Parts: sequence; structure tokens; C-alpha cells
Amino acid sequence: MKNLLKNLSNYKLHILFILAVLMVQAYCDLALPRYTQNIIDIGIFNYGYEGAIPEEATQAEMAATQTAYLWSEGSKMLIMSLIMFLASAVVAYSASKVGASIGRDLRSRLFSKVLSYSNAEMDHFSTASLITRCTNDVQQIQLVMTMILRMLLYAPVMAAWGIVNVAGTGASMTWIIVLAVLAVIGFVSLIMSITIPKFKAMQTLVDGLNLVSREILTGLPVIRAFGSEKMEEKRFDDANKALTDTQLFTSRVMSLMQPTMMLMMNGLVVLITWTAASRIDEGSMQIGQMTAFITYSMMIVLSFLMMSFMSIILPRAGVAADRIEEVISTESSITEPEEPEAHDSGNRGEVVFSHVCFRYPGAEEDVLSDIDFTAGAGETTAIIGSTGSGKSTVVNLIPRFYDVTGGSVSVNGIDVRKVKLEDLRSSIGFVPQKGVLFSGTIAENLRFGNEDATDEELKEAADIAQASEFIFDKEEGMERHVSQGGSNVSGGQKQRLAIARALVRKPDILVFDDSFSALDMKTDARLREALEKELRGVTRIIVAQRISTIVKADQIVVLDEGRIAGKGTHRELMKTCRVYREIAESQLSEKELAELSGETAGKAAYRKEAE
Repeated sequence: MKNLLKNLSNYKLHILFILAVLMVQAYCDLALPRYTQNIIDIGIFNYGYEGAIPEEATQAEMAATQTAYLWSEGSKMLIMSLIMFLASAVVAYSASKVGASIGRDLRSRLFSKVLSYSNAEMDHFSTASLITRCTNDVQQIQLVMTMILRMLLYAPVMAAWGIVNVAGTGASMTWIIVLAVLAVIGFVSLIMSITIPKFKAMQTLVDGLNLVSREILTGLPVIRAFGSEKMEEKRFDDANKALTDTQLFTSRVMSLMQPTMMLMMNGLVVLITWTAASRIDEGSMQIGQMTAFITYSMMIVLSFLMMSFMSIILPRAGVAADRIEEVISTESSITEPEEPEAHDSGNRGEVVFSHVCFRYPGAEEDVLSDIDFTAGAGETTAIIGSTGSGKSTVVNLIPRFYDVTGGSVSVNGIDVRKVKLEDLRSSIGFVPQKGVLFSGTIAENLRFGNEDATDEELKEAADIAQASEFIFDKEEGMERHVSQGGSNVSGGQKQRLAIARALVRKPDILVFDDSFSALDMKTDARLREALEKELRGVTRIIVAQRISTIVKADQIVVLDEGRIAGKGTHRELMKTCRVYREIAESQLSEKELAELSGETAGKAAYRKEAE
């Protein structure tokens, strides 16, 4: 919370201005009871203050003098009220502006920090939690900052100045105010002890509800396909009920504040009136004094009430502040090198894995062990293996989505940890396993890889990615609208657009993380042929499940449980690598195996029987 309060230091002049206006507002507010006292005691009862009406004055003179005095004091009250109204409006506007600006700055800092996170930090913070922190938690801070400037600065001024004015009334009933203040503080402390733990739990429950909502909405087709609507409704209802019960509990407890405070206020008025009645009867106190004392007492108690109320709101904001601070203070595990090396080499596109080991944060075992191979510049290197063998993890290490925990990954002969991230990633065209598209036009999505790309370059990339067929089958062409997440295009179309987006970047290295899985065999073949023909000088690293996709690769790396089970061409691996041969035999017929291996069908059958 302290670090977030430092945000106020950026608005020192605004705060000083607000404080000055609050002083004016407090002065006008506290002047009104004094004018009320004068109107009652002097203007009505003609009690012996300076300016009182002489006893020898006639009835008419007395009436005229009293009326003039009432108009004078009433005019002053009206002027003070108008000034107070204007001051209050200025404070409200300025405080809201500062609060909104702080909210804007926090959201900007949070978003920038999240963008700098590696996959490790994104795994640590769930997406639902980050969304809550960037919206709900920031809104809590914004609201509290506004209230601090409007209430927390105003309340002490009113309380202190009110006590001074109470002493000026000469009523001698200060003990009543002390009693009322102690009662307010005691009651608010009781409320705090009950509600603060619930406020802390509430933010976690909001995270949980957002997580469940996001999972259900994202997986709605799967839920419908398996007829699990009732089960998911129950899961949502459980999360919703937990949050609702907590909110209802805190709301019910907080609802006791207003009637209890009204009871205290009315009790204060009764106690003051009862105590002052005998003094007025004795002539040691005037009605105007009592009225002013009641008003000042109410102001002082309300000031302490405002400070006490803020002491309830601040802990809740403190929870939100801690959650925001956790995101801002968490540094990315992927850091820029202090002295980056120039990412320029004559052997552009070469990728070298040198005895790489990798373990996910918090894991007990390595998921990759002793990965050692070289993807030659301009060559096609394929990575294949069973599900969970670590294929995607290997390619995620190239653009430094994660950092290796052992060994090194080099691009163009330089360790990727010694190169500026911008330079490294600008040389890589990455096509993720799940094609992600953004709302906008097809052209805008393709230019995501290169915002300066010309229409001809977009068309060329679409042709290579075999996407022109469905892009230009409609009149809109490249200006065709893409819905959020690419929901209005098929899985295969989404993958081809993701491939085209990487091609528009014109990188030295193209990484395909199982990016052909949604393509039919014919489109897959045409795409591989186009890549081979048009991108001869570009290094291609392909993660695939289908043998047919990688059979012509210059090098195939076979992974098995995070280790390299074999390296070589298709023909070499068919002879030397049992894991690869099992994958091939599970996907291809004996005839296809023989053709791809350069054997006759009879020879292949004889070899298999001999084995």
C-alpha cells in the first residue's frame, strides 16, 4: 500500500490545491453555526452582545434593527453557503480527476509489466486473476484515492477546527463530545474486526468466479458436446454463492453503521439538550450557544466517523494494493542482457542446442535433458515424438519464452541470453500450436508481423500459406473482418492465417509448433512444397505429429520423454531409431513405408519379419 500511495507524489500540486480549497470549505462550513448563534441570541433574543439593540429604543426601531441584523447575518450565511458549495464542487472534480489519473497510471503499469512477463510468470498468475487485478483491484484503488482526497484530508481539518470553535462557544460541555467520539471509535473498531477478514477473502473469491466464468465461456462448445451444462451451472453457482454469501455478510454488517450512527447522533443531541436545558434555565447559557454547540458537536463526531469509515475502506483497498503490487514487483525471469551482443552473423538462421536441460519453475524434475542438435541455416529441421515428449518446450526456448536451466541455445552463433529480445524475436517467425487471431481485418492480422508490409507482400505470404483460396473467395478480400479469437474462420483457415502472418515478417528462422495439424493432407503437401520452393534461404524448424509432414526434412530430431532418441533423415531413422520406426509404422502402410524408405514392398516385409 505504501508503494502505491507514492503515486500521489506525482500529483503534489493538485493535492496542495485540493487542500487549500478544503481549508476554504471547512472555514465556511464552521462559520455557519456561529452565524446561527448570532441570529438566535442577538437577532431574536437581543442578548447583550456588541451590536445589541438599546433598551430605550422604540418597538418599531427594535423591529427595524432586528430585521436589518437578520438580513445581514442571513446574507453572510448565504454567501458562505455558496462559497462552500463551489469549494465542494471544485474538490470533488479535482479529487475525481486525480483518482482517475492514478487508476490510468496503474492500469498502464500493470499492462506494461504483464507484457514483459515470460511464460513462467504467466503460468504463476492465472489470466483470470490478472484481469481482476487490472480492473476490479485498480478500481478499488481509484475509489479510495478519491475518497482520501475528499474525506480523509477534510475530516482532520474539520475535527481540529471544530474543537477550537466549540471552545469559543463557551458552552463547557466538551465531555459530551469526548464520550460521543469514543463511542464512534469503539463501534467502528468492532465493525472493522468483523468485516476486514471478509474483505480480504472477497478478492480471492472474485478471482475464482472470474476463472470459472472464463473457463465455461471458453469451453462452451465442449460443454454442450458432452451435455455438461448442469454440472458447469452447479460449478458456477458454487463459486457465485460463495462470493454472494461473503458480500451479503459484509453488507449486512455494514448496514448496521447508518442506523447505529443515527442513533448515536440523536442521542448526542438529546444529551446536549438535556444538559443545556438547566443551564439555559439558570441563565448561564443561551439558546444560540446550545444550537451552535450541537452543530459543532455533530461536525466533530461526523469527522471522526469519516476517519473511522476510511479505516474500514483502507484495509480493503490494501488487499487490492497488495495484489497490484505483487504483479508490479514481480520481475520477469527473462531479462535483457546488460551488455547485449550484436545479433548479426554470416551464418544467419543457424540454431544450436548445446546439451540443453530445462525444468519448469517449481517442478521437481527436468522435462528436457541433454538436448543437443544443430538446425543448419536454410535447412529444414523437424522435431517429432509422442505427446508430452517436450517438442513444444524445445521450440519455446528459441525465442526465449523460457530460459534453459542447463546448457545453451544459440542463434547465429550467439547465446540467445546475450542478445536483445527485440533483435532475437524480430529474426524469428513463430507459428504457435494454437493459432491466435485478433479482432480486425485479415490485413491487420497479417500486418501484425510487419506493420509496414505492402499489399503485394501480404498477397505473397497468403499464397505461400495456401490462404488466398479462402481470403479472396469473397468480395472483401484482405478487408474481410475477423472476429475476436478468429471465431468466424475454421481451424485450418486460422492456422494458415497464422502461418501467413509469420511469413510477412520475412524472418531468418521460421518455427512451426505443430502448425499443420488442422490442415488436410492435400493442403499440407502444397504448403510444404511452397515453403521449400519460396523460402530456400530460411531456416525452418517444424514440430509435427504426422510423418508425412516431415519426411523430406534435412534433419529429424526424435524426442522420447524429454531426451533425444534419434537424429537423422527419415531413411536413417527408420534403420537406427526404434521410437521413430514405431511412430512411422503406426501412421503409414507397408507400401508407403517402402516408398518413403526407398525399398520394395517385398524387401520391407522381409526386413520387418527379420526384426
